[in-house]
Amino acid sequence: LMRQEDLYRILEWSRNNNMKLHEQKFELLNHLHNSKNSCAELPFYSTTLQYKVSSEDVLYPVEEVRDLGVTVSNDLKWSKHIGNMVSKARSTLSWMLSVFSTRDRTVMTTLYKSLVRSLLEYCCPLWNPGRVIDIQLIESVQRSFTSRVGGLQHLNYWERLKQLNLMSLQRRRERYIILMMWKILHQVVPNCCDIKFKATSRNGAVAIIPPLSKSSSLKNQTLYDMSFAVQGPKLWNKVPQSIKVAETFDTFKHSLSDFLALIPDTPPVAGYSCSWSNSLIDYSPSRWSDI
Repeated sequence: LMRQEDLYRILEWSRNNNMKLHEQKFELLNHLHNSKNSCAELPFYSTTLQYKVSSEDVLYPVEEVRDLGVTVSNDLKWSKHIGNMVSKARSTLSWMLSVFSTRDRTVMTTLYKSLVRSLLEYCCPLWNPGRVIDIQLIESVQRSFTSRVGGLQHLNYWERLKQLNLMSLQRRRERYIILMMWKILHQVVPNCCDIKFKATSRNGAVAIIPPLSKSSSLKNQTLYDMSFAVQGPKLWNKVPQSIKVAETFDTFKHSLSDFLALIPDTPPVAGYSCSWSNSLIDYSPSRWSDI
């Protein structure tokens, strides 16, 4: 009832300020804390998940909503968005390969970065996946592209990445998250997740990982682990102090890229076996001496 009243107030405020909203485009997305709640079996329960707009049109819950190019599901999983994104990227890649006959490395790489890879990285700090199957699905697009570049067909995917001087898409997503953390620390962008930092003499600015209640369900723990509020601090804390102290964004970005180039980049792909997840979070501190 309170949310319904809040909705009416928002609509009234928009009309009073000559900013009338398009009510027919409203969508309702419910995130249920416990999908197995026994109350869901009651005949009147569905009415508690419905809202009305001023025209008395009823807003019924939907399973997914597309907002600024990102598909958000009611279960807070990103598989639907990733599937749509990969499908579009594959179509663009197929078009690119059919239109341009050349297989020259420089030309192919430039086209791929401009037309295809950009589709796979839009808003990636938000939806960065944790499931191996999703990581493999995204990586399959770049794997397919590298196999079409002239002179590299005899190499495996990991070797082709080295030859083309490309990072895996998984590594690039984590790089973007770290770059966003630098912007949050220096107040370049809003700190929407309320991430806190503390200064230390040994590791410089350290991000604090938010606590999680021990009584949380396994589903909520998974969502917690894969959220930006947790992934961001974990990845940031893996960056050496010598890189964190960069005063300008360009300096930090170039130093970070040079640092990441020293770490083995073997993303999970179908048919390949790797000794680790390829995530910087799982890279053992004992290996820092190796780079």
